[in-house]
Amino acid sequence: MKRYTKVLSLLMAMLMLLSLCSVASAESALPYAEGTVLRMATGYNNAKTGLTFDPEIAGEGITLADGKTYNSGDLKPTWVEVQNRLGIVIENKYQGNGASAEFDYWKAQLDQVDVLSGTAAKLTEAGIAELVVNIADYLDQMPNFKAYLEANPIVRLSITGDTDTGAIYFSPYFDGVDDIERMPLMRVDWVMKLLDGEGEFTAEACKDIAAPVYTPYMPTEGKVEIETPNLEGTATEIVTKDYDAAGNIIALMNDKGVMSGVEAVNMLREYIDKAYNGYYGTARSNLFIGQNAAWDADELVALLRCVVANPQTLNGTDSVQGLFSREDANNQRRVDMFRFAGHLFGVRGLESRQDYLYLDSDGELHDARQEVATYEAMARMHSLVEEGLISQAFVNSEDVKTANYLEQDLGFMHYDYNQTQTILNTKLDNAAGEKYMAVMVPVARWYDGTNEEGVYMRFTESWRSVKTDGWGISKAGVAGDDNKLYAALALIDYAYSEEGVILMSYGPDAFIKTNEDGSYVTFTFNGKEMPEIADATREELWAKASGNYTNYARQYLGSTLSFMKSQAFEYQCTHEVGREGAGKISVAIGLGTIKHPLLAVAENPWYTSIPTVLPTTKTENQKLGEYTDLNSKFQGGKGQENVLVDIIVGGFVLEGMGDAEEAAATVADNWMGAQYLGIKQGAWEALLDYYESEF
Repeated sequence: MKRYTKVLSLLMAMLMLLSLCSVASAESALPYAEGTVLRMATGYNNAKTGLTFDPEIAGEGITLADGKTYNSGDLKPTWVEVQNRLGIVIENKYQGNGASAEFDYWKAQLDQVDVLSGTAAKLTEAGIAELVVNIADYLDQMPNFKAYLEANPIVRLSITGDTDTGAIYFSPYFDGVDDIERMPLMRVDWVMKLLDGEGEFTAEACKDIAAPVYTPYMPTEGKVEIETPNLEGTATEIVTKDYDAAGNIIALMNDKGVMSGVEAVNMLREYIDKAYNGYYGTARSNLFIGQNAAWDADELVALLRCVVANPQTLNGTDSVQGLFSREDANNQRRVDMFRFAGHLFGVRGLESRQDYLYLDSDGELHDARQEVATYEAMARMHSLVEEGLISQAFVNSEDVKTANYLEQDLGFMHYDYNQTQTILNTKLDNAAGEKYMAVMVPVARWYDGTNEEGVYMRFTESWRSVKTDGWGISKAGVAGDDNKLYAALALIDYAYSEEGVILMSYGPDAFIKTNEDGSYVTFTFNGKEMPEIADATREELWAKASGNYTNYARQYLGSTLSFMKSQAFEYQCTHEVGREGAGKISVAIGLGTIKHPLLAVAENPWYTSIPTVLPTTKTENQKLGEYTDLNSKFQGGKGQENVLVDIIVGGFVLEGMGDAEEAAATVADNWMGAQYLGIKQGAWEALLDYYESEF
């Protein structure tokens, strides 16, 4: 623990809040010829989100809010402006792939590109193999990037690829920094319909709940005290779950067995009144949706039973789906189901910044894929499938999306990004009280090392830091050409200047609201003055992207593809219902009632955010690449396989994975999990040693 105490005190002396505009602009000390050509194989994750307009977006020509018309193959406005400001010429080489596949495409022909997309892990591995430029060698010539890293040493730690040299092989991408990322989202008006009011709940028609399968996660006796914001959000208070007085709602329902939806709702109402000693009054929905919410997994399952059994009350049909994912047929979105399971059942590593790694309170790395608790949580989620509480489309991998669930009043809840999903409130009748919004993260028992029995608290692992993708500079591409090398470095450096952050987030000035003197019109965002978007930009965003900021920025402006994204633009485009829910979560974080990983080497290592990359050697990377099952069976991409999702859907059906213990053991012993973890542990210790010596 001495190591962590020492590092913490040193860090806290140096660490400033991770601010997107904390570095002062300065002239780059990287001389290159005007008109230097950069061949860039860079983009976000598909053909629409590259540097140039895709035919599907541009059509026969598209006129944007800047008054200019763009055609297929033209650079997007942000990159036209990059050319103008930096005096370079960009040649687009992007194949339209995600970062991993794009890098794989170019790996055997790196002499054909100068800058390319890749995952942080692959770019670091390539750097170790001397295929990618070590950016750290040029930090003294990159005043903006260097100043940012000096002001934020934990970022420096997260991108260090070699602890002997301090090498950096990619420019980091921040999709917002030091803030919550994904949130539980819920049809809050449905919760109010079911739970609020005097007297008993009645309905002209309902269904029976399914035969119970899910069993209690929370205690069945005793009391649990939870610190929560008060209803007004002005202070904290203690809310008590009194199981001696009320019992456990799941145990009560399971003892009753199959019952009508009306009976289930009234049982849940009575439980809330008794367990919380009248704290929520007749506004019982605040247990789930209020600023003072304190719901847990058992209470959510009870609510889901009530929701699914009362479709006639909620949507006037014979069917409501409980939990769903953004795209029930897309593994990239289906994995959010096990991420949410981690929050429900207190399992770390399921939303890690790197693989499935997390630290325990003694500073030892763990891999969630090798933990029994992970598979117990997946088994609990499978019991929800058996009860029909997870959407049938998810179970059958059908092509159903969030918009379908919301615009047709078919779905209740999922776990996702606030801005992009609450924009779908446009599909609802907000005037009639219909709302889909973020709610508080659940209470669960987390083993943070402070208590052998665990701590009942709110914790989210979904915390913004360095993302897993970035852009690197090809050594073969710039070999022997300092103009190309310095122009590529200057681009990275510029992106970390105040001016560059705004360009990479908002696009050119033509899309920003200005005063008569040409200065930006600003508003206060997270304590800083940030630009307002132009009225024409706002109108265009809704007309062309239905209010989805990231789609508009990436597909039309060419911003938010990498580097540093300020969430100030996104905030301005968030639906008012989205701002309402996120505001409650922000209050709870500010009051300290939602814990989260720290972008620091914390005194209690359990709270330390795992770096996006750990510095492994070339030999170690070769070994890691040989762990075929470990690498292939826990993927998060479209069309890929994920064992955790498979267990949610089908239970323990894989050979050698008959139960949670067998599943964890199979990964550790047969799929080379133990060897993987040994390599990563060594890399983590080397990184700490480097940090102590350098900082």
